[in-house]
Amino acid sequence: MSLLVRKILESCPTCGGPLAITEVRCERCATEVRSHYQPCPFCRLSPEQMNFILLLVQSRGNLSDVEKALGVSYPTIRGKLEEIIRIVAPSQTPAAAPAESSRRREILAQVAAGNLSAAEGLAALGASGAGERKA
Repeated sequence: MSLLVRKILESCPTCGGPLAITEVRCERCATEVRSHYQPCPFCRLSPEQMNFILLLVQSRGNLSDVEKALGVSYPTIRGKLEEIIRIVAPSQTPAAAPAESSRRREILAQVAAGNLSAAEGLAALGASGAGERKA
């Protein structure tokens, strides 16, 4: 299922620079308010990422169901979710994780990107992540 979402412009169509939202207008009474507004965090997501969020909500957060619906591996789903979390809630991303956890995230990202097979990722996790929970 595809979700069609009309989003506000996030960057200048001419130069690519950031845009400031400075005015809103009521369609009913024509009241205009000028200030400096921030777009919602979800406005920064691509259509593909928005569709992923919709599927995640429809599956009630069950990543295994999302995995089955998209026909991709669990590490790929986790990678997509982590990418979205970094965009919409950057403060929720661990600032200083131990090197071992950082290496684990790097391996999972490589699997999610298709640069490593699941077996290679598991082997790498086994070699670098002794004692860590494997994905």
